[in-house]
Amino acid sequence: MQNILEQLGEDGVRDLVAAFYRRVRGDDLLGPMYPDDDWEGAEARLAGFLVYRFGGSDAYIRERGHPRLRARHMPFAIGEAERDRWRELMRSAMQEREVPEPARGELDGFFAQVADMMRNRVP
Repeated sequence: MQNILEQLGEDGVRDLVAAFYRRVRGDDLLGPMYPDDDWEGAEARLAGFLVYRFGGSDAYIRERGHPRLRARHMPFAIGEAERDRWRELMRSAMQEREVPEPARGELDGFFAQVADMMRNRVP
């Protein structure tokens, strides 16, 4: 996973997350899950987590502790449609930011695994 940070850098990861959240804001399925007054916070948290996960700064862990991703997302109804839309919007963001291979493939696999783990509603 450090290959991702080597290819994109921390700023590139943050740019990817910003491109993703521009899509989420206007999305009819995912957008309503976010409080209107915390878009910047949500973006900063995802960017910080990804930077940490890919071998960069540990600021996310110092500020928030263990990620506990599944527990933190439990209040939100996440089924297959939400999982798939999240991945679709992230893929579009990767395309916009022209994320190169092999980072794009590694990210896609990572996001697939994490997005599926977030599901808490059965079809």
